[in-house]
Amino acid sequence: QVQLVESGGGLVQAGGSLRLSCAASGSIFSSTGMAWYRQAPGKQRELVSITSSGGTTNYVDSVKGRFTVSRDNAKNTVYLQMNGLKTEDTAVYYCAAGRLGDLMRGGNSSSWGQGTQVIVSS
Repeated sequence: QVQLVESGGGLVQAGGSLRLSCAASGSIFSSTGMAWYRQAPGKQRELVSITSSGGTTNYVDSVKGRFTVSRDNAKNTVYLQMNGLKTEDTAVYYCAAGRLGDLMRGGNSSSWGQGTQVIVSS
């Protein structure tokens, strides 16, 4: 399985920005879908974005226009740029890699990182 390591989380005030990184153990982006999920305290895990191997990304409505996914193939790293953060964005953010179908169904057969905490204060 692919090894994924997230970083970049932290504490930020509402309206601020953070950039999360997800570094993969190998060159996978050309053949693997990628997704960002988040899980807020007491809530179910939520799919935030999903990116095809071709680079097309779809976002959940609540982050459209504020979050942007990009990737650096040379570094085997995908980024989640989060702007205009809201308190409701507070969650542990995870990246996952796998087949798009599996990622869309929750990623149970996909590879996962350990998560990075994002806290947005009011």
